[in-house]
Amino acid sequence: MRLGTRWAFGDEPPASVPAELRPRIAAAEERAGGDGSGRHWTLTWLEGRPIAELDDGTVVSDVIADALDGDEDW
Repeated sequence: MRLGTRWAFGDEPPASVPAELRPRIAAAEERAGGDGSGRHWTLTWLEGRPIAELDDGTVVSDVIADALDGDEDW
C-alpha cells in the first residue's frame, strides 16, 4: 500500500510525487494562470499508478497524460 499526500497549488510537490508527474502538474498550474489561492493537490494511487487531482477537478496521471501527450487540450 502506498500513501498519498496533499500540497498547495504552486508549492513544490513533495518528494513522494513521481518525477513523471511533476512537469505535468507544473503545466496544469501554468494553464490555470498561476491563480491557485486556496487550492490543493492530492496525490493518490490507483492500482499502483499515481494520480494527482486539484481541488477544481483537474486530474494529472501517467495514464491520462500518456494517452493525450501532444494534445494541448488535456
